[in-house]
Amino acid sequence: MTRTVEVDPARLDRWVEGFGARHDGVTRADGPGTVVLTGGDGATATGERFEHQRIGLVLVRRGGYAVGRDEGGDLLAHTCGTAYVQSRTKKGGWSQQRYARRRGNQADGVLDKVREISLRHLGRGAVDALVLGGDRRMAEQVLEDPRLAHLRDLPQRTLWDLPDPRLVVLQEAARRSRCVRLEISD
Repeated sequence: MTRTVEVDPARLDRWVEGFGARHDGVTRADGPGTVVLTGGDGATATGERFEHQRIGLVLVRRGGYAVGRDEGGDLLAHTCGTAYVQSRTKKGGWSQQRYARRRGNQADGVLDKVREISLRHLGRGAVDALVLGGDRRMAEQVLEDPRLAHLRDLPQRTLWDLPDPRLVVLQEAARRSRCVRLEISD
């Protein structure tokens, strides 16, 4: 059985002690940016650290967006907003195609807005790493903009399980971005 947990870096040593208590001791063999634990009963926990001073966050879904810059654990610059993208209709024929075009145009408007905000908050040299969250397809479409090419090559972490972006969600994503993500095999 394999599962993934996220552990705050400040709590990692305490978590390792608990892992050792649950698995008959622990052997720790960390590498650069990695954590490798082996329990006395054969259980393993391997993970990666995401240690970057300046992290850019781009969260986007059809219902909203949030873009921010986190430096050393403090969310310094951010913009959040909501957007209306019409839901699907069950009507057929010409109306269905017209509504599909309207939904597409509304989604494109959200993407354009997120691109502009990303340029403002996450310009060249402003961040060392990037966190993408929300809707995978929409987040990847944001990065297709040639003006944001500098963000594509940065170390990335993804948080696709986030709800509609709001300030609280952005703050939680910033916190989670710094966590050590461990995959545990019992």
